[in-house]
Order: sequence, then C-alpha cells, then structure tokens
Amino acid sequence: MHALRECPTQAANGLDYQADFVPGLLDPARATPVFVAGPNGKAADKRFNVYRNNVTVSLIDALTAVFPATMRITGETFFRAMARFHVRATPPTSPLLFEYGRDFPDFIERYEHAQSMPWLADVARVERAWLDAYHAADAAALQPDALASIPPERLSDVVFEAHPATHIVCSAYPAVTIFSANRASDPVCRIEATAAESALVTRPMLEVEARRLPAGADAFLAHLVAGEPFGKAAATASARCPEFDLATAIGTMLAAAAFTAVRLGG
Repeated sequence: MHALRECPTQAANGLDYQADFVPGLLDPARATPVFVAGPNGKAADKRFNVYRNNVTVSLIDALTAVFPATMRITGETFFRAMARFHVRATPPTSPLLFEYGRDFPDFIERYEHAQSMPWLADVARVERAWLDAYHAADAAALQPDALASIPPERLSDVVFEAHPATHIVCSAYPAVTIFSANRASDPVCRIEATAAESALVTRPMLEVEARRLPAGADAFLAHLVAGEPFGKAAATASARCPEFDLATAIGTMLAAAAFTAVRLGG
C-alpha cells in the first residue's frame, strides 16, 4: 500500500508508530490510525482496510500451507474461517511465515465449532511437528553399535541426545492414523481406528516420517528426549504401561533416527 504515508512526528518515534499501527492490522474494529493518510492528506480508510485484509489473508494462507491435512479434514471454508479467528487473536512474532501457527493446535482445541472433532487439535499437533522436523538442522543418526561400547553395568546411566528433527506427540485419539490418511492426496476411506495413538516424528534419510509408536514407547522416548537416563526412562514406561516392550521401543527409535549420540550420565 505505497500510497499510505506516516506523520513525520510519528516517524521520529518508531515505537509509537509501531504500537499504533500494528494492532489495527489484525483488528477490523480498530479505526484507521490517525497518522495514516492517502495522497494530499486525504483519509485512507479504504486503503488501510485493503492492506489490513491482505495481511489477514496472507497469514491465513500461511496456516493453510502449514496444516494441509487439517484443512482437508475440515474443508477449506471451515478452515479459513477458523484460521481468521486465530489470526485476529494471535499476531505473528517471527518474520518467517513457516514459524507462524505454533499455537494454532491449542486454538483448535478451544474453538467452539471444532468441538465435534476432538481429535482435530492433535492431528494439527502432528502436522506442526512434521513441519518442524522438515526444517530442523541436519545431524548424523545414532548408529546401532553405539550402545555396544557401553559397559553393561552402566547401560542404565546412558543419556541419549535427540536428533533436532525428533518430536513426540501424544494423543488420546487415533491422531496418527487420521493424519496419515489426510496427508496424502489419495481419497480418504472410512477410518475405523479408535485407540489412542502417539506419534514419533523425525527425519530418517532426509524424509520426514510420522510413526505410530507401540504401547509405552511414547513415555520412554519422551523421557529420553528430556535427558533422563536410559534406566529411569525404561522403568517409568514399564510402570505406566504393562504392555511396554523395551526391545521394540529401541528398534523403533533406531529405525526412525530419533537420536544422534549417547553418553554416560551422572
């Protein structure tokens, strides 16, 4: 909107200008800032409204790019209406558009019109984790023989270093199945899954994957990612989930390249 200009006195004080200008970009109820004017000092309400609408649409488009599976589930009209409410309530804090929407899943969880889809917020959390894994730094995956160098009596003290792309999303719903079915472009068949699912999202071989974790592995891996030693993480997972199988969990995390290194803690 090149025709808008700012008052010189406001320009001299950038903080005041920003404080008065930015809030109005996402709030249609706010009046056009008094220092915004068109050519020859004329009022610029229409021009500012166009600019304000363009900002909102750009942020909604950013959300559609981050959450395509979520939008496929709800339909574009519903998604964009929901996203508009989020945009007005939550301005961006980073100049990078792919960073926008980190709190969108929490907004979905509270959004009145999404309550009939209680799993939708968790699907969005898996989707956000997928994008973060995609943009994460590269790192060499932990090799299976790395644990062989650890004395057996010290194995419980081993601390794992998570790969930058590793994310764990726990859900009380079949979020991984729903996400996977809607991430692809193929027609979505009826989903019969009803059990809770947790996702391990990471990037083995440079391709992002969202794996459904076996029972108890979510707690085990979450504690490892948090920096707790191997023995404590395994004991916690076993206590929480009688079906937890340590060997299966280790195989899953190695196949997914969830960690990069090990060290002895304590």
